[in-house]
Amino acid sequence: MKDHSRKRHVAKTVTWRIVGTIDTILISWLISGNPLTGLKIGFTEVLTKMVLYYFHERVWFRINLSKNGKLLESRKRHLGKTLTWRIVGTLDTIVLAWLISGNPLTGLKIGISEVLTKMIFYYLHERVWHRSKYGLIKTKPAVS
Repeated sequence: MKDHSRKRHVAKTVTWRIVGTIDTILISWLISGNPLTGLKIGFTEVLTKMVLYYFHERVWFRINLSKNGKLLESRKRHLGKTLTWRIVGTLDTIVLAWLISGNPLTGLKIGISEVLTKMIFYYLHERVWHRSKYGLIKTKPAVS
């Protein structure tokens, strides 16, 4: 049986944040028309999203979605993680973009625009990490 280490969750957090921040900066710049606004929103999200993402990973690690003793197939689990993370991430983006731009409509436009791009990037990120062995702890089967 394999178990995930906190080291793996931290590495996933950092790699996802890099991808997500670049996406946020570009979308925020395009919508606001101001590269500085894009940078402010993107870099403010670095901290909030890393904290939120880490806790999202820990919650999903503890969720036992099994059917008749068989774990939920990885693609379905990754889709579930993608959807729940996108809800959390979009709400965070809308609030931060609103506070930084001073315009709730700008925050809403940025948050909604990111939904599709972030879901695609997140799903691909999950698939890459699913194939990675980094941070996996091999545990011995229990002897009965």
